[in-house]
Formats: sequence, structure tokens, C-alpha cells
Amino acid sequence: MAPGEHHYEGGQPKGFLQACLLLLIAEAPGHGYDLMERLAAFGFERDPGSLYRMLRSMEREGLLRSEWELSGTGPGRRRYELVPLGKERLRSWAEALGETHQLIEAYLERYRALPSAEGASSSRAVPEGAHLGVEW
Repeated sequence: MAPGEHHYEGGQPKGFLQACLLLLIAEAPGHGYDLMERLAAFGFERDPGSLYRMLRSMEREGLLRSEWELSGTGPGRRRYELVPLGKERLRSWAEALGETHQLIEAYLERYRALPSAEGASSSRAVPEGAHLGVEW
């Protein structure tokens, strides 16, 4: 790293993959590949191994269930859907992330109020929607 260059170490909160999967499955139950594609909206890299390990773990934890769907044109696929405990965990995640959002907003407001922050935010900020290369 060159002198004066800074590395952004941002990313999702711990366990954010589970929160995102709960949300995506609540929106529309899906198959693993479908869920992997939909996770890209939250900045996740494609990592089928980690995704399927997390889905199995969530199923063991009683947050979701899966069933095999047979296809006339290809192999069967597992379809994942939430169960009541998963819906409760989703609500808990939403509440916790809402609180975190408020804390981050308070931080950013104070940062923007610093005299040295003028212009700094435009030169060092990560553009909205930029992929941060976060893996799970």
C-alpha cells in the first residue's frame, strides 16, 4: 500500500449472511442457486460452499425447512422456506439492524460536522452500490 493510501475494511455485520438469507427466503422461497444470485444485492461474493453450509445450519437450527422439488428437465433441487422460528429471527435481525443503522447515522452526522471532513467525504467515500469484495 502506498504512503497516504488507506484500505477500507468495511463490510457487513457479523452474521449478516443469515439475516440476508432470512429476508430473501421470506420474500420468496427459493433454491440455493437462486438465493446465491439474489445475495449479490447485499455485496456477497458467489461462494456456493459457504451458502449451502449456512442453509444446512439454519435448517438444523429450526429457522427454515427444505424439500426436494423434482424437475422434468433437470435434477431435483432443494427449495428453502421459512418456518415460524425463522420469521421471529428475521424480525429480531431487522430490529437489531435498525438500531445499528441509527448508531451509524449518528456517527456519520458527527463526522460530516468536522471541519476537516469537508471534501474528504467526496474523495474517500465508497460510491453507493459499489461492491466491497466482501466474502462469507
